[in-house]
This record gives sequence, structure tokens and C-alpha cells, in this order.
Amino acid sequence: MPTEGDVYYFASKQNGVKQPAVVLIHGAGGNHLHWPHNLRRLSNYQVYAPDLPGHGKSGGLGEQSVLNYARAVVAWMEAMGIKKAVIAGHSMGGAIAQTLAVEFPKMVKGLILVATGARLAVNQDLLAKLSTPGGTPAAINQIVKWSWMKGTDTKFLDKLRNQLGEVRSAVLYGDYLACSKFDMTDRLKKIKAPTLVIAGDNDKMTPLDLNRQLESGIRQAQLAVIPEAGHMVMLEQPEKVAREALAFLQEIA
Repeated sequence: MPTEGDVYYFASKQNGVKQPAVVLIHGAGGNHLHWPHNLRRLSNYQVYAPDLPGHGKSGGLGEQSVLNYARAVVAWMEAMGIKKAVIAGHSMGGAIAQTLAVEFPKMVKGLILVATGARLAVNQDLLAKLSTPGGTPAAINQIVKWSWMKGTDTKFLDKLRNQLGEVRSAVLYGDYLACSKFDMTDRLKKIKAPTLVIAGDNDKMTPLDLNRQLESGIRQAQLAVIPEAGHMVMLEQPEKVAREALAFLQEIA
């Protein structure tokens, strides 16, 4: 897994592939491993999964606005020579993907929006806890609890808890602050790219209504609801999510 500048990324390159690249953008406090191998290694597609600045193995300090993260993704794509791509984003990554489609439309072939919304309101108690290092552990426990469907094996919860605990508290706070300020509600109609919205039917963080708003607000959008899945739908049901993504990619090729 190489780096481009300060950005660390996973790449699954395949010779002779002519389809646009697929770029996977993780959510708040995440990294490229929040995308399962089913999506990182889509057959017949060149797939890239970067760690956002300040996340995973990337350098930088993180950002406090979705637009700044979008600009960082654009800078990385330009450095990589990726002129146009299908952008897939989970949660905050979905907010970044929407922003790219509005602010940098020529770089976006299509969107795959996973467990996200046009607006990402953040629980104020959670944000307050994240604003101080002492409150971060309790906030992480809340995030983990809300991220998975009830009854999920505790090993998955523990893995996410440990991973979030490795993120600098200031970066994690900045991510959720960025989410709290994000609102694309009045700009969805500006998204021209064909869009697949993927939602877990038991998502507590971005409930189904938010995903349906994306479907109705974006002109070329379709919605796939994945049963028995929460906010981490791509990890909870990786085969089903990959199947929906692949079908969509073949449709817009």
C-alpha cells in the first residue's frame, strides 16, 4: 500500500481495465479498512481506498469541514492522475462524495452513498464529549453502540472501539464537528451524476429516512436497502453491498 504525498491508500489495480476508477472514502474516525475486501477488490475495476488526512497511516491533522476533506481528496486524485472516478462514501465519506459531485462535478462519474444523508446532525452530548480528551472514551462507546445492529458479535464492536481509540481525539472531534455542520439538503438537485444509495435497515446513526431523502432529492438516484444491517452496513453485509455496488457500476459503465 503506497503513499502519495502524505496520503496512504490501498490500491487494487488490474491491467487492461477501461472503466473509471472507483474511490472509496471512509467515514468519521475511519480508515481504508472500513471497506471490506469485497469492495476493495471489485472484479474488473481499479479501486483506491485512501486514508483521509490525519487518519489511519496518512499524515496531516484532519479537518473540521467536509469541504476541506473534499478538497484534500481532489488534491490526492490529481496527484494520482485520476481524472474521473466513481466516488463511494460511507457516512462522513458520503458527505464528502456529495460535495465532490457538486463542487467538482467533472471528476465524478457516479456516486455510491453508503449509510449517509444530505444532513448529518450530531448528538450534542456526543459532540461535547468528543470536544475534550477526557470525554472521548465515553463518546467512542456511544459511537460503537450506535454503529452496529443489535446482537452483533462483540468482537466487531471491540475492533471498532480499539480502532477509534487509536485516532487522535482532536481528529475524531473535528470529523464529528464537520458532520454537524454539513447540510446538502438544498443542493441535492445539483448532483447530476448517477447515484446508488445503500442503507442498512437498522441504521441508528443515519436512519432510513435520510437515505430516502437522498433517493428523492438526487435526480438519477436509486436506493438499495440491505436487511439485517446497521450503520456499518458494508462490514455487516459485505457480499450484499458489493453485489449492489457491482451491479450499479456495470449499469453506468
